[in-house]
Amino acid sequence: MIVVDTNVLVHFSFETPLSSSANTLFSIDPFWYAPYLWRSEFRNTLALKMRHEGLRFEAALRTIRETEHQLYDCERFVDPEQVMQLVASSTCTAYDCEFVALAQELRVPLVTTDKQLLRDFPRVARPLADYR
Repeated sequence: MIVVDTNVLVHFSFETPLSSSANTLFSIDPFWYAPYLWRSEFRNTLALKMRHEGLRFEAALRTIRETEHQLYDCERFVDPEQVMQLVASSTCTAYDCEFVALAQELRVPLVTTDKQLLRDFPRVARPLADYR
């Protein structure tokens, strides 16, 4: 069981230079958790891909459904006080701290490509690139 940042879900869902790492991660541990916030972040990424990369509407909807199915019953609310404590002790956004808070609550690693998370939370955050 691990917590994955939204960027890992994007690399898993679309062909990118880190897709093979995301696929390897999934083969090692397919039990991916995320705070509910991932949905909004993921939809925003798809919106950008629609506007700037030509992602078709139908493909975006299919990707959303597939990813929601993958995370079925693995989404969690996080404690807002914990999130704000993490914000106060780091330079990360509250959005990013939601993922850290969930990883800490579940006592599992957070896999991410976010350099700021990796720098500010080295005990929790692990780079996706490590999974080759």
